[in-house]
Amino acid sequence: MEGNYFVIFMKILGALALLIYGMKVMSEALQKMAGSQLRHILGAMTTNRFTGLLTGTFITCAVQSSSATTVMTVSFVNAGLLTLAQAISVIMGANIGTTLTAWIMSLGFKVDLTMAVFPAFLFGIILIYSKKSRYIGDFLFGIAFLFFSLVMLSDAGKELDLAHNSGAINFFSSFDTSSHLSILTFLLIGTIITCMVQSSAAVMAITILLCSTGVLPIYLGIALVMGENIGTTATANLAALGANTQARRAALAHLVFNLFGVIWVLFLFYPFVDMVCSLVGYNPTGIGYSEAEKAAILPIVLAAFHTCFNVTNTSLLIWFIPLIEKVVCWIIKPNANVDEEDFRLRFIQAGIMKTPELSVLEAQKEVQSFAERMHRMFAMVRELLGVEDIDKFKKIYDRIEKYEDISDNMEIEIAKYLDHVSSAHLSDDTKGKIRAMLRQISEIESIGDSCNNLARTIQRRKMSKEDFTETQYERIHQMFELTDDALAQMIVLLKGHKENLDPTRSFNIENEINNYRNQLRTENITDINNHAYTYSMGTMYMDIIQECEKLGDYVVNVVESRMGIKQAEI
Repeated sequence: MEGNYFVIFMKILGALALLIYGMKVMSEALQKMAGSQLRHILGAMTTNRFTGLLTGTFITCAVQSSSATTVMTVSFVNAGLLTLAQAISVIMGANIGTTLTAWIMSLGFKVDLTMAVFPAFLFGIILIYSKKSRYIGDFLFGIAFLFFSLVMLSDAGKELDLAHNSGAINFFSSFDTSSHLSILTFLLIGTIITCMVQSSAAVMAITILLCSTGVLPIYLGIALVMGENIGTTATANLAALGANTQARRAALAHLVFNLFGVIWVLFLFYPFVDMVCSLVGYNPTGIGYSEAEKAAILPIVLAAFHTCFNVTNTSLLIWFIPLIEKVVCWIIKPNANVDEEDFRLRFIQAGIMKTPELSVLEAQKEVQSFAERMHRMFAMVRELLGVEDIDKFKKIYDRIEKYEDISDNMEIEIAKYLDHVSSAHLSDDTKGKIRAMLRQISEIESIGDSCNNLARTIQRRKMSKEDFTETQYERIHQMFELTDDALAQMIVLLKGHKENLDPTRSFNIENEINNYRNQLRTENITDINNHAYTYSMGTMYMDIIQECEKLGDYVVNVVESRMGIKQAEI
């Protein structure tokens, strides 16, 4: 008999593993099918707390994973695409959307879905080998695994025959269902297990299995469900560990929201549960029901409670989003010790790999940050030219050298991340974006090299006994102004939507730089011949002018890459 229990126990564990895998495959397939639409939906439909709520509900119902929606939302906050208040409303919606999963599971325990599972596997594998429909095939495989695991769990529950297992009955009956201590105990168990397995769906499946056999009283089963609501927040909080302050606050808001909901339900636990049971038409004492009736109705009771709890909690707390925002801002304060000039990636979180579309979005934001950093580096070069104080000169020069090291590291780390993303199954459009970004970071790093070269030339001038003439300074400042305009326009194009961008201004600035360089080169020869300044000063002067022209070329290369223009087309 013990051997049979071991086999059944392993079957349950295997079914749970299959359930988690099926949910993962199904969710990822839906996210890949949606692609950039998810980003556009999150960006366009979160104008206020109510549209954000609906957006979170809709996306979670679509991808069948509140964790996926929450992690996605935290990533968008990290990338600066959503405000904290918008993110909180989306997360609230995700809590409502995830209740659909419980209803799907209650259906799986009520209806024998075996006949639907195997055709889904068959059509799924056919579509997986069809390139155009691969994601649909992945989705069918995922949902087939999900339902197959529910069938296996239901069968394992019948084989286990918990309803007639005196050991299990005695264990659960030892808990006083009228005691809040028992409720808190099972709430804690549900929280810990969900944190461990990182899947509220798996814990919900076990809860339905135990309740449907009648061995676990409904009050204790609902306490487990409440614990799942707290435990499921661990995913987003783990994902946000390496993110910026706002992203960590968004993840914490998820925990605060669910924790507050559990607290108020505990105060009204028995009346609230009785109300939900009455809606379904079930007596929570379980007296007078046959085993078959319990198996049919208890999964519905759990799904109904999950829905009522999250809808009620959201209806109450949606009015207090500003307060929740203040609470999480008070708990998580900005890190005052972080040096903004230290090397660190702001948007890429390599530890929490997501769908290719979302990963590419984060990489794009990091490329923009890289470009902005190089623009600041060029501003330091402009400042360096006019500094007379030796100590101040050295301080700025050291900062420029530090930025040069940062640019080298950023290029390497972004390239590594993009290489990691490219190892996934990608669409042609996403492959094109990755190729473009690899070219962009190479050119942006070259901009950093040019800035460093400019600083070295200015340092050589500083160390010499001679100085540029007033006319030379005026011309250098004019060239710097054109170069700065080119960098500023490059950043505008990197940040904007490709469809609404016009690179004409960037190309016009590049032509001005080239023409001005040619003009100054001719004038420089004349000025040296006329002894307006020495040959040595003329060489350093033209080194600065030529380097600005090279920097302008790198800028144009970034613009071409951003716009998908080949060099031959220019």
